[in-house]
Amino acid sequence: MLNTFLIILAVLALLSIIFEEVTHLNKAKTTLFFGCISWVALFMAAGEPAHEKLVAHQLNENLLEIATLWLFLMSTMTFVAYLNAKGMIQIMVQKLFPQKVSVRMLMIQVALFALVLSAFCDNVTATLVSLGLLTTFKLDKQMRRRMAVLIIFAVNSGGVALITGDVTTLMIFLGGHVHMSELLMLFIPSAVSVILLATLFSLKAEGVVSTTPIKHTYQTVDVMIALVFFCTILMTMLLNILFGIPPVLTFLTGLSIMFLIGHTTRSDKEEIKILEYIRQVEYDTLLFFLGILLLVGMLKEIGTLDMLTEAYTMFNPNISNFVTGIGSALIDNVPLTAALLKASPVLNTPEWLGLTYSVGVGGSLLIIGSASGIVAMSKVKELTFVSYLKYVPALFLCYSVGYALTLFLAYRLFD
Repeated sequence: MLNTFLIILAVLALLSIIFEEVTHLNKAKTTLFFGCISWVALFMAAGEPAHEKLVAHQLNENLLEIATLWLFLMSTMTFVAYLNAKGMIQIMVQKLFPQKVSVRMLMIQVALFALVLSAFCDNVTATLVSLGLLTTFKLDKQMRRRMAVLIIFAVNSGGVALITGDVTTLMIFLGGHVHMSELLMLFIPSAVSVILLATLFSLKAEGVVSTTPIKHTYQTVDVMIALVFFCTILMTMLLNILFGIPPVLTFLTGLSIMFLIGHTTRSDKEEIKILEYIRQVEYDTLLFFLGILLLVGMLKEIGTLDMLTEAYTMFNPNISNFVTGIGSALIDNVPLTAALLKASPVLNTPEWLGLTYSVGVGGSLLIIGSASGIVAMSKVKELTFVSYLKYVPALFLCYSVGYALTLFLAYRLFD
């Protein structure tokens, strides 16, 4: 009875996201409400003190994961907010992209930019920087929405090839199921599928777009903070690989260095302005994450995710991996991957690579299926759950092509 009630709450939360435009209720508020209510119900149904302690322990574990994600997102968003306000992102884009470019060429360039960037930094940062790139070009609403969808797919695709790009890739790597050289092969199907999507989106795209030249009015401190940001990304990868240091700790360290630079190079009044950039962080996005992760954590605790692992072992691993990728568009891929790893399925190297690609890219099929999609939905007004659905056929085709190419190359090279 309790499990049915909790699953209904999760479904209602999903429906509240889908029909946000109809109800005019902010999705962050509704998901947070249903997420909190689900855990309140777990406590009320606990009964015995021993069971209450168990539920409290489970909640604390979930809150620790959520807090880690919150602090990480807050750190990256503060950096991006500062650099965007100072025009540093636009200046970087001007260096990389021409002032005038055809819409078709821009699509391919943006897709490759997001693909490569996401392999070296987290999906949220890659999405924020890539979306910041779009703001420098004069695009109509439909083209901006199409570009945002392309960025979501490219960011999720780029993250699967390196352990620094996607948490699920890191989890499978640390489990000893794939080697670094094998993961690098995934960059080929990822790039092919992204270029295919960019080509499909650009078929009816015509004309030339331009970016408005920006005067280089930045100061030395702005360059220093930009360097700290990119050094933080680099050190996040190195320290995690060499010493297992959590990315959130490295990014908080980078953020503290940013504040110290503000203190030593500016007056007290200007230093306060640097601290103010924390307030420019999109807290709606963070609250949405909080609600979603509370719900996913609840589903994990009541055993719903365990049922998924049982279903996984009933079919051919290549088919199960493909379907699992589709499922990751509805259920967070991190607990989904964790549940599968705990089930210890017997897979060969090509099948593990197939799983790595599917859980990394499959979340692109729905806008709520990945961190990249959630961030993009909060940043691009034209992009909603419903408007995203019309791009699903093209996204599914490119996901399928990428998955098939992954299996083809993996069996040829590693079987």
